[in-house]
Amino acid sequence: MDDERDERDAQRAPEERDTADRHLPVLLQRCIDLLAPALTPSETVPVPVLVDCTLGMGGHTEGVLEQLPTARVVGIDRDPQALRLAGERLARFGDRFTPVHAVYDEIGDVVARLGLPGVQGVLMDLGVSSLQLDEADRGFAYAQDAPLDMRMDQTTGITAADVLNTYDERELTRILREYGEERFAGKIARSIVRRRQERPWERTHELADLVRACIPAATRKTGGNPSKRTFQALRIEVNGELEVLERAVPAAIEALAVGGRLVVESYHSLEDRIVKRAITRGTTSSAPPGLPVEPETHKPYLAALTRGAEEADAEELARNPRSASVRLRAAQRLRPTPDHMRTTSTARSASTTRKEDRR
Repeated sequence: MDDERDERDAQRAPEERDTADRHLPVLLQRCIDLLAPALTPSETVPVPVLVDCTLGMGGHTEGVLEQLPTARVVGIDRDPQALRLAGERLARFGDRFTPVHAVYDEIGDVVARLGLPGVQGVLMDLGVSSLQLDEADRGFAYAQDAPLDMRMDQTTGITAADVLNTYDERELTRILREYGEERFAGKIARSIVRRRQERPWERTHELADLVRACIPAATRKTGGNPSKRTFQALRIEVNGELEVLERAVPAAIEALAVGGRLVVESYHSLEDRIVKRAITRGTTSSAPPGLPVEPETHKPYLAALTRGAEEADAEELARNPRSASVRLRAAQRLRPTPDHMRTTSTARSASTTRKEDRR
């Protein structure tokens, strides 16, 4: 297997190798193994299709295209830079790969525009990508000084600086507490508001220094960099990640053909809770308790493929430290979703609706 990988790497163009070296996909083989049964060709589906909802730098998609030679992948990403780099990396697969610039809660529209009645697989690798973390000028990393941006799509939407300079103390506290699980959310929010009265927020190092000053020295001795939780919370707010995910998981399930499989990797308890709730809804009978016979329309329309949420093992952690917080869940579509179980929410881009919804 290592010899085969070395040969593939040698065949890549230099820019492709650089992209591959910068990104180690989390639980790659496990994801492929879960998706493979649905992405095997049949008489009715000679060219199975996977939608990689969070393409990033294309690591998971590359693995699927290499190991499942009849599969086609539609790669969605809101980040134009990620689409460009992934496109270079995956160019050797020709028309087996289709890049799409969109937010992944638009999966239903994407599938419809491509003329697909349904897809055989959907993959979501949530959170921030290696590209965004490693590019200092994106503002995601607290260890590198940069403008306070944090937008996954830098062509649209509010920045982290906008949040810090315009949100009131109460709202900042809520964001830090809910999205970052920050114990000292109130103190940090008060300090943010006080500091912006002197000069506006602009740089990441300024925020990292303030957070460090707000957290007691004894607490800073454990748990890693004290800025991690604040930066995570701001990133989630700026990109509307949880609102998008709330719409995206039901939309992904609806995009699946019968027999299709959904695989989701989460890195935050709030993300995992949303995914768990959507899968549980589909794997649970909707029949009222006490009925002598379960009506066909109330039977589960999903089957869980994992027992709870799977975590990275020691080998994966050694290979890729970014897998430390991953929680993987997977499910298979058994039948169409009954009408009474369909969600009524419509997928809208978070970058254009988040402020309308909240204020």
